[in-house]
Amino acid sequence: MTAAASSSAASQATPGQRIAVLGAGPMGLAVAYQLARDGHRPVVFEADDRVGGMTAMFDFDGLPIERYYHFHCTSDHDFLQVLDELGLADKMRWRATRMGYWFQKRLQAWGNPVALLRFQGLGLVAKFRYGLHAFLSTKRDDWKPLDGVEATGWIRRWVGAEAYEVLWRRLFEYKFYEHTGNLSAAWIWSRIRRIGRSRYSLMQEKLGHLEGGSATLLDGMAADIRAHGGEIRLSTPVTRVRMEAGRVQGVETAQGFEAFDKVISTVPLPFVPRLMPDLPQDVLSRFAALKNIAVVCVIAKLRKPLTENFWLNVNDPDMDIPGLVEYSNLRPLPESIVYVPFYMPGEHPKYAEPDQALLDKVRRYLRTINPALQEGDFLAMRASRYRYAQPICPPNYLESLPPVQLPVQGLWVADTSYYYPEDRGISESIGFGRRMARDAAAATASTTGPRP
Repeated sequence: MTAAASSSAASQATPGQRIAVLGAGPMGLAVAYQLARDGHRPVVFEADDRVGGMTAMFDFDGLPIERYYHFHCTSDHDFLQVLDELGLADKMRWRATRMGYWFQKRLQAWGNPVALLRFQGLGLVAKFRYGLHAFLSTKRDDWKPLDGVEATGWIRRWVGAEAYEVLWRRLFEYKFYEHTGNLSAAWIWSRIRRIGRSRYSLMQEKLGHLEGGSATLLDGMAADIRAHGGEIRLSTPVTRVRMEAGRVQGVETAQGFEAFDKVISTVPLPFVPRLMPDLPQDVLSRFAALKNIAVVCVIAKLRKPLTENFWLNVNDPDMDIPGLVEYSNLRPLPESIVYVPFYMPGEHPKYAEPDQALLDKVRRYLRTINPALQEGDFLAMRASRYRYAQPICPPNYLESLPPVQLPVQGLWVADTSYYYPEDRGISESIGFGRRMARDAAAATASTTGPRP
């Protein structure tokens, strides 16, 4: 939907609707933010004791910081617009960052043409093919021709067997495991393009962070929602969405039933069947068939830097990770902060490993990358788990999703899956959430919500 169409829809919406919003991640907050500003009365229900979902912050041994790493690109227009509306644009900080590659037990520069040419362990033809593919992916705008294409085959055809083996295979296999061979090329392309377009020159990328971390945005949105008459109820999970005769009635929580004009859910789609068991069986089956990647993200606080890189790709047979993020090389902090994500399907045995086993791995990996690190340089470590961190998007993914407006009057459901082929991100969640809020508020019994 265009901005003009969304604005028109908002102007046609019945004012003062009382609407339940499930989930207080960036998308849920964006829904409530837009509804409240348009004169409606949203009530946000969140199971956690804080807003933010995967962007939420925690106290890491005295340092307020996100449980999972986040960064911003200059193309994150919806995110930047909300900052401007909230008067927080001056809290944005941009910084030139570096990328590296750990390969053949050595740390190498990465992320620009000179680094590619100097990269050891890859032939000249393979380097050219890899660089050409990355360049053309950055310039491409139309994702539809890639929608039905399988990603690993697409990449192999472009970069060749050598570059795929060195630069891509482990990135896929240590994130998607058995799903590696059934991913959408359009989805993978969008990830290449986003980082490629964060560059302000051929040789340098520029990424952003918020002064004060994600809490600056989250607290600002939450305060604005309340200031415009909305509510946010933390530690209050919805246990069921009640519907009768093809119409949503409201929600049930531990406190009982509460009636609403409409319900908009932004919780991960795998939760939908248990929250909405009265949906038509064919819709429930479509939700149940969707797959997600889980993550155990280890965060380490170090006395000294690990490297000079923000992002470090990893291709090492002794390390079961595709890469790591040294966040303090983007956001200056008193100590070095390193995020090491272990992605895997939630059913994989590794997801059941105790935290300590993964902490020990990370300690070993970091000391391998930087042998100067001593045991005393590890000041604190923590592991955070998120079962539904990211949807797995096979070719023609959107066709597998139910429509955002379900066949129950007044009921809307979406999560980060719905802005495919874009990868999950704060800006994408904000933009989609605001559009969904306008559409849902304008919808009547005779309208059918658009597919994304």
